[in-house]
Amino acid sequence: MTETAWPIVDERERYDVIVVGSGAGGGMATYALAEAGARVLVLETGRDYDPYEETPMLDSFEAAPLHNSPTPDKQQGFYDATVNGGWEVPGEPYTVADGSRFKWWRARMLGGRTNHWGRLSLRFGPYDFEGYTRDGIGADWPLSYNDVAPYYDRVERLIGVFGAAEGIENSPDSPADVLQPPPKMRAYERWLQMSLKKSSDVDVVPAHMAILTKPLPGRAACFYASDCQRGCNIGANFQSTTVFLPPAVATGNVTIQTNAHVYKVAMGRDGKAEGVMYVDRKTGRRRRVRGRAVMLAASTCETARILLTTKTATHRDGLGNNSGHVGRHLTDTVNVGLSAQVPSLEDIAPYNDEGVSLYHAYAPYWDYDGIRSGRRSFSKGYHLEFWGGRFHPFVSDIRELASMSGQRGSNLRRDVRRLFGSVVYISGRGEMIPNDGTYCELDPDVRDQFGLPVLRFHWRHDDHDLATATDIRNSVQSFFDGMNAKILSDTSAPIEDTVRAGGTVVHEAGSCRMGASSDTSVCDSSSRLWDCENVYLADASVFASNPDKNPTLTIMALAWRATDHLLDRMRKREL
Repeated sequence: MTETAWPIVDERERYDVIVVGSGAGGGMATYALAEAGARVLVLETGRDYDPYEETPMLDSFEAAPLHNSPTPDKQQGFYDATVNGGWEVPGEPYTVADGSRFKWWRARMLGGRTNHWGRLSLRFGPYDFEGYTRDGIGADWPLSYNDVAPYYDRVERLIGVFGAAEGIENSPDSPADVLQPPPKMRAYERWLQMSLKKSSDVDVVPAHMAILTKPLPGRAACFYASDCQRGCNIGANFQSTTVFLPPAVATGNVTIQTNAHVYKVAMGRDGKAEGVMYVDRKTGRRRRVRGRAVMLAASTCETARILLTTKTATHRDGLGNNSGHVGRHLTDTVNVGLSAQVPSLEDIAPYNDEGVSLYHAYAPYWDYDGIRSGRRSFSKGYHLEFWGGRFHPFVSDIRELASMSGQRGSNLRRDVRRLFGSVVYISGRGEMIPNDGTYCELDPDVRDQFGLPVLRFHWRHDDHDLATATDIRNSVQSFFDGMNAKILSDTSAPIEDTVRAGGTVVHEAGSCRMGASSDTSVCDSSSRLWDCENVYLADASVFASNPDKNPTLTIMALAWRATDHLLDRMRKREL
């Protein structure tokens, strides 16, 4: 059905800012705007969600339907905090071009992906903002680490991040009073720390995680009892729904509308945005809401779709797309991992392997000298993440241990006890370089349940990505060999089949990148569209590059920075 066939309801209320999306960027922007006194309307395409009421925090896996096994509508298990959404959303397809490998995770709920994420919160380093200048590959940002650092400080203090200052090259330390103390490393992490330092001079250091080890006002410290990806009903981990949105609503300046699927920016005759248009997912009716400014934080790909769908006589290829860059430069993290059974971790005494639900340690990249000298076959860094320990095992874990043992009966029970906790997984995560063959666009034929065009994805990893992936695999294999470990993963498969498919790390970035020129980018260094002065972007779509560090902390820092820019212009009556 065409757009004109739908009734359009014109809402007369006019807000200062309309924020599209309520996750990391949208929640951050909403918080900062509300605290400054701006009247904000938040439009969230997913359903309402209350982590204080809906988190099965202390329930055992056995209490979940199917013992928490995945189903088509609960693709990470029944207890996963993504209560609506996943790899497939009914009635809202996307398409993938022939020969491409891509999957798109969408969280259709208040707070978005912040309810379900790994919470590793690493600052981008100085090298990451000047990638092209340093090595001639990728793109430079139109700002520096020093421009973003004050916002990293503010975000880390607000959300609560544990970690330590280690003086690692291109992995910036936070000021002394910012980070919370990290929890102690577990036994397998200490083993990796000692082993990698001795064999390869690789530093394994405390991870930086958005989880409280000390209480903050209204939020308790983590007591190591539940999986963070279920959500947290004591506010110990960071979620937009516990940290950003409640205090923003408490100001009296915020209205939140869920089930509001924004599909285009409403443009005025003066060339400025006058609001947005959305579909009420419950009724199917189309509505228009008005605001002095619009902030798109719908996610990297959804924000691109909204801009591409906003076509006018002035913006024939979509808003912000006069340069042709909307949807281009799309990236995800280059990811390869190997698992191995480590004999030194066998048959250790039972102990309480407590801690946060993920890891306490990681390894920042260690060989920039190798890159500079040409000993490495790629130009960007990567970091290592670790999984292991003696958590409550899944059936699949026991099946893997039983396969290693090859025994039955009492011998099997003995071997399972001996082997339990000795399997370690090391995952390397590196920077992907944008390439001309990786982008998203509107599918010319396929429509969703609302009659709107869907995204079509094109994806490929270029030679630099594959060189990074190869180096990760070779390095991890050598680390395991140095531990006399038995590698359980297939190391003989072609690297292009081993590197994870696009989107599956859920670190999509760069579809509306910022830059120094309107000819080569979509927005400026303040995340404002070149083509429309009162539209700002507040998600990873603005990233000029996608370094190995996880993107969420930088999404929030840039969103706060963009909000300050917008507020300053409002105070000056420029909008």
